[in-house]
Amino acid sequence: MSSRSQAGYVVAVVGATGAVGSVLLDVLHERSFPIAELRPLASERSAGSSVAFAGRALEVQVARPEAFDSTDFVFFAATGSLSKTLAPEVVARGGIVIDKSSTWRMDDTVPLVVPEVNAAALDDHRGIIACPNCTTIGFVMTLEPLRRRAGLEAVVATTLQAVSGAGLPGLEELRVQQLALHDGRPAPPPQTFAAPIANNVVPLCDVLGEDGFSGEEAKLLEETRKILALPDLAVSITCVRVPVPTGHSASMLVQTTRPLPVSEAIQALADFPGIVATENGCLPTPAAVAGRDEVLVGRVRKDLHSDGLWLWQVSDNLRKGAATNAVQIAEEIIRRGLR
Repeated sequence: MSSRSQAGYVVAVVGATGAVGSVLLDVLHERSFPIAELRPLASERSAGSSVAFAGRALEVQVARPEAFDSTDFVFFAATGSLSKTLAPEVVARGGIVIDKSSTWRMDDTVPLVVPEVNAAALDDHRGIIACPNCTTIGFVMTLEPLRRRAGLEAVVATTLQAVSGAGLPGLEELRVQQLALHDGRPAPPPQTFAAPIANNVVPLCDVLGEDGFSGEEAKLLEETRKILALPDLAVSITCVRVPVPTGHSASMLVQTTRPLPVSEAIQALADFPGIVATENGCLPTPAAVAGRDEVLVGRVRKDLHSDGLWLWQVSDNLRKGAATNAVQIAEEIIRRGLR
């Protein structure tokens, strides 16, 4: 271990007051990440407020270039515009960026990493590492053990995504609408989602392309192909927002190259780090995974009309889907001697 890692690292968190940023602070503390100095940063709107870390209240500073002087790791859990502007400033000052926004994910020079799946991609990083979309992480975690065991040909999936995937505004919109309906009042009109989310499900229709697929669906397709290094993998997707605070789910039909018996698939999943595979009688749910770092996979069964396998997968989108994966990337960088 280097003298720097023995003393700890200078760590900054951009977006420290947001939904992912606050969980990231918790995860850094829970995992005893070696921190010599922590700098919580945010936009000017949040500057001057405070965040809790390891029993202390830390004042939030404005995220500006000079705030990154002497930093080792900078976690971006904020808007893509901040990352696009400030990530190069971090690298110019010798720091390593781990970015949760979509800004750098499909850049050919930036590794897109889920440590359990493709940690070796970190070896060639140039200072910026992208953390995948919160839906993609649980998705590729489920696919990778099956791919290693029997190859991978195609996936058909429907995701059911929690409102916290849209940050604090998503959580607040669900809360306010649920409260209004409980009190017998009309729910306020939606601001974050395309339709009321309380007592409802809303297909994700953001940034529709010419092919009719949403931006969220495009992310899942493109990121999965990049992480698995399978540029032609057939991935067919529908993404849906559901009135659940935390925990993304996916119903997945997976076609492997070699037909995979259910028992062998369950064993492959159970042996993979970070996955808890359950027998068909035990049903993983978003409520069961909230607050956990594992990806839960269950309902593994043969398709009735093909050699494919159906699976049901859930993961906490704020933890493994965001904060925990980001911290694991930093831990892996240290383990590999890249910092």
